[in-house]
Amino acid sequence: MLALVPPPLACGAPHRRSPRPGRGACCSSLREIRQAPELLRSLPEIREAKRVVLVRHGQSTWNEEGRIQGSSDLSVLTPKGESQAETSRQMLLTDSFDVCFTSPLIRSKRTAEIIWGTRQEEMIPEPDLREIDLYSFQGLLKYEGKQKFGDAYRQWQKDAANFSIDGHYPVRELWDRAESCWSKILAHEGKSVLVVAHNAVNQALVATAIGLGTQYFRILLQSNCGVSVIDFTPKPRGGPPHICINRLNQTPNSPVAPGTSGGRKTRNRIILVCHGTTQSNAEVFANMGYESMNMLGIIQSQKTAELLLDLKIDCIACSPRVASVDTAMSISEVQEAADCLGADCMPRYVEVKKMIDLEVEPAFQQAQKNSTGSLVVHPGWLDGFDHRSLTDIWKQTKKAWHSLLHELLNESEPERNLVVVGHPALHIALIAQCLNLTMEWMGSFHLDAGSVSVIDFPDGPTGRGIVRCINYTAHLGRWSIPVTRSTAYDEEF
Repeated sequence: MLALVPPPLACGAPHRRSPRPGRGACCSSLREIRQAPELLRSLPEIREAKRVVLVRHGQSTWNEEGRIQGSSDLSVLTPKGESQAETSRQMLLTDSFDVCFTSPLIRSKRTAEIIWGTRQEEMIPEPDLREIDLYSFQGLLKYEGKQKFGDAYRQWQKDAANFSIDGHYPVRELWDRAESCWSKILAHEGKSVLVVAHNAVNQALVATAIGLGTQYFRILLQSNCGVSVIDFTPKPRGGPPHICINRLNQTPNSPVAPGTSGGRKTRNRIILVCHGTTQSNAEVFANMGYESMNMLGIIQSQKTAELLLDLKIDCIACSPRVASVDTAMSISEVQEAADCLGADCMPRYVEVKKMIDLEVEPAFQQAQKNSTGSLVVHPGWLDGFDHRSLTDIWKQTKKAWHSLLHELLNESEPERNLVVVGHPALHIALIAQCLNLTMEWMGSFHLDAGSVSVIDFPDGPTGRGIVRCINYTAHLGRWSIPVTRSTAYDEEF
């Protein structure tokens, strides 16, 4: 593999076994990663498509106490944690898994047992799936960590990738373990795999799968019992598989509920809303006109408006296309009505801004014209488009991303929520822009019509974005595809 401007190693740090993206690998303001994701992976070749579902354990007693767990095995699930695991079990009830890999630690193993239920397939304890090793930190309450370790604790909070303790670099060790886990998981003959583990190790699994380094620790959130789905597809000419994050951190609770990101209060938030299904979504992805949503799309937009009901939205930016505008108006109308439930209250106006830079559909229409045949592509994927079309989308969305950050920045409103409505491909590109990647990474993400993705900015729009979830669809209920689906009769996903 090729090195990519690696971060300077701390004094005495061992050289990495695998190169990592540089210190600029964060959101919105620093330099981009400059090479394709395939150059960053050391994953083995596979013969058949494989879907891996990652689940973090439910709330534990030490989670509840605010105690640093690491790889210690002294905490158990709380009643809330058991309930969260049961919700995940229901979420995955109809899925046919061939095997379950689980961390051997009690809190994770118990979560796996609840989710696995009466399935007869194999459960494999995997030591490398244990939580991050935090050595002397383990067992301390967070304020005790601050008092006892001072500078080391601050480095753990601010610069975890280079954090060292007791002669170890925990995050670097974790990334090595994650790569080892992938080798074992992908070597298993199962086509549908459940993995139940922990916050940090699941972050590392997601990041290493698509070629992101230790600087992405705490950027791709994993909540208690959050579900992430990764698809691995073999390439015709062999080599590492194509990898796509189908879903990130679909949680038992609402993804837009007030809370923290990586332990810090969220000040600003961008909510990416894919417009509801249109006829083009259902048939030919690239052959799209100015059509409105079909009945399914209308229902999806209403469900999304309900999901955002309790979130005070300051502005909605949308593509000028009909489906996006209609979805934005549904959200706006519900917001305004929700603010006027009392007899004496005045309705609150939510501004809807149409932004031409959020309209990516013309690039697909051009790709259709350039294609010698009928260009049929799955709605959430960008693999089938020519380089020129992708380049046009990338340049356009880079400009759009900076405009959105400027919209989010408002000194008179330090806490601000911006909803962005558009085509799934738009949001795939915006997610890659946020993560400071290049356009080659756009094939690493999948979004469905009606889905919601959330990016938090605990340090404001000029800071790095924290991806809370990608492709959240639980709010759509029966009008959504399942979190995963049976692979019994599918050669590919």
